[in-house]
Amino acid sequence: MADLLIELFSEEIPAGMQARASADLERLVCAGLGEAGLTFEGAAHFATPRRLTLSVTGLLSESPTVTEERKGPKIGAPDKAIEGFLRGAGVAREDLEVRDDKKGQVYFAQITKPGRPAADIVCEVLEKTIRSFPWAKSMRWGTGSLKWVRPLQSILCVLDGDVVPVKVDQFEAGNTTGGHRFMAPARFPVANFAEYEAKLREAFVILRPAERQEAIWAEATRQAEAAGLEVVEDRGLLAEVAGLVEWPVVLMGEIGADFLGLPPEVLQTSMKEHQKFFSVRNPATGQIERFITVANRETADEGATILAGNQKVLSARLSDAKFFWENDLRVAVDEKMEPWFEKLKNVTFHAKLGTQWDRIERIAALAVELAPVVGADPERVNQAAHMAKADLASEMVYEFPELQGIMGRYYAMETGETNQEAADACRDHYAPLGPSDDVPTDPVAVAVSLAEKLDILTGFWAIDEKPTGSKDPYALRRAALGVVRLLLENDLRLRLSEAISDALAGALSRLADDWRIGEVRLDHEVDANFRNILDENGRPKLKSDDRMIAFWGGRKGLLEQFRLGKLASRIDLKRLTNVKDASRPDVNVGSEEEEFVDGLHKVMDPLMEATLLTFFHDRLKVFLRDRGIRHDVIDACLAMPGNDDLTLLVRRATALQEVMNTDDGTNLVQGFKRANNILAQAEAKDGVEYSYGADLKFAEADEERALFEALAVAEAAIKPAMASEDFVTAMGAMAALRGPIDAFFDAVKINADSEVVRRNRLNLLSQIRSTVGQVADLTKVEG
Repeated sequence: MADLLIELFSEEIPAGMQARASADLERLVCAGLGEAGLTFEGAAHFATPRRLTLSVTGLLSESPTVTEERKGPKIGAPDKAIEGFLRGAGVAREDLEVRDDKKGQVYFAQITKPGRPAADIVCEVLEKTIRSFPWAKSMRWGTGSLKWVRPLQSILCVLDGDVVPVKVDQFEAGNTTGGHRFMAPARFPVANFAEYEAKLREAFVILRPAERQEAIWAEATRQAEAAGLEVVEDRGLLAEVAGLVEWPVVLMGEIGADFLGLPPEVLQTSMKEHQKFFSVRNPATGQIERFITVANRETADEGATILAGNQKVLSARLSDAKFFWENDLRVAVDEKMEPWFEKLKNVTFHAKLGTQWDRIERIAALAVELAPVVGADPERVNQAAHMAKADLASEMVYEFPELQGIMGRYYAMETGETNQEAADACRDHYAPLGPSDDVPTDPVAVAVSLAEKLDILTGFWAIDEKPTGSKDPYALRRAALGVVRLLLENDLRLRLSEAISDALAGALSRLADDWRIGEVRLDHEVDANFRNILDENGRPKLKSDDRMIAFWGGRKGLLEQFRLGKLASRIDLKRLTNVKDASRPDVNVGSEEEEFVDGLHKVMDPLMEATLLTFFHDRLKVFLRDRGIRHDVIDACLAMPGNDDLTLLVRRATALQEVMNTDDGTNLVQGFKRANNILAQAEAKDGVEYSYGADLKFAEADEERALFEALAVAEAAIKPAMASEDFVTAMGAMAALRGPIDAFFDAVKINADSEVVRRNRLNLLSQIRSTVGQVADLTKVEG
């Protein structure tokens, strides 16, 4: 067994690329070794700003000899076919064997591939890896053809102490590496990984990223605690800073007194984004008072010069932030944000959906509609919705977009007229942005947040800009998941289809103002003439179950163009307007434009609602799957009425999941499906529907009578339980049918000799289906 050490030494690699690059190095090299037959015990990758390192342990000294059998042409095949097989197999004709096969005798070749030394394989694999390394961005320098993220300086490749002679352009592998750029730049030889790591530490390089992070955090917290302060935790910044230094030296500096009045978020964001500084907070006041910077070297003055330079640069950065803050405060206090509102009227949100102010108006109207559902005061909701996005026009948010909402809360409070709930809604209405974010709980914030997300979803649905595959440029999946979490975690009962309808009305009204009812990307180029996309019955000529009518026209009222895109099926266009007139673009149809828009709303709204509701259901499935609820259980509940009430839907799915986790639930599904299959086959054969009620007087077996009684008991329990949304009771009553159903099938023959008895038993199966079907659609459940 041998150990392999590889290091690719270069100029500074961007911090954000290091973890992925070191993992790619391990993946590519190990895959190449495996394909060549070289197995190993373990591998580990590391990265610093100037090097990618791979250590492979327990590597075979050579690849094993492999014998492969290859089937060739039949006896009597053309000579050219046989010669081609011989060339491919690398054998002579006399080495072929003749064997009997299903279709006659054929040639077989035994191909032996001798093992190769590990060094030869490593040499090939590493060269290929370096030349094809998957950098997101790379550069070429000097006269060579090699591309690397930054200029490559050397290659270290040592196998059991011996140099592997890898050569890539002008770089020949050796056994030396360099230490810290400033503190120990001299190169030194290494023979194995243990020596490599130890000598790097002596040369002021900490190889392991996790160790650098731990060292930075430990020293930063120590210095902060010594001053009675605390470091604001930021794991992302910690990982980035650890990727900027090889020998971290933690220094704590002070923030100028002139800047301590800035909001903590402004100080933290400015220091993080511009200087990569950690914020140090006074736990008693919550105010940011100092900062932590991490240098990459030790100095004779213990970092005083470095710290002074950083404080000077920071002062300039914070001076800008203070200027933005003071200017914004004047607008918020003296002019009640009016200049921002006017500015937003000229800021385009989307070319087809109007300005930011148009969107604010839509959000406000929808939020007021949602206010009673979430238990909020409509007036406060309206105020919050109109102020929520005002800070988008502020100078601070223009400089730091990540502060949107946060600054809105500060500015709203400074106006002196805003209540606390409305101000908090400015900050919270964007939430949740991710699956781990906190969800707003204040009713005003919840109403505005729901409206904001529903507006963006319905708006882009109306213009057919839905997510496709992995592409989701407008973060619509995140918005839908946000709606799901807002409803579930606040235990809100909302008929989502009605909310979608209200939101669509706002989105489509904006489009109608410009006589633009959606502009779609077309799968099929069709004639713009309205008449040419219809058949004689006024239906679309293109046969598809996924079509939508889309239309846009000029401001003068001319219906310029009709097209077919994706969304709905079999739309009777005669319901919309006069086909003959609408098909003539040179005719001003006048009042029929309004008729068309009204008709289009009647046809399109339900279609958009249906597809958008399905989109919500898909997000809900992902959310519930992470909570351990099976996909088939969710489908069984989605098939029931009222599936647009997500809170009710989750309660039903949770109760059904609990039943399915029991033996009674599993066996009940099997019995139900057996009953349903027999019934479906009989109905198809007889051409009738057996749903007219079974009669106990025709029952012959005790098990049959017992099932009648059990169904009566279950019906009496399930019906009121479902009415009161007591799913646990309903599911329990359903599960109790397992025993009687099993006994019935064991003892009773459905297809009795008596036609009356047979039909009665089929009607009894129908009663099973209808009774159980009140709770969930068990045909969707696996098992």
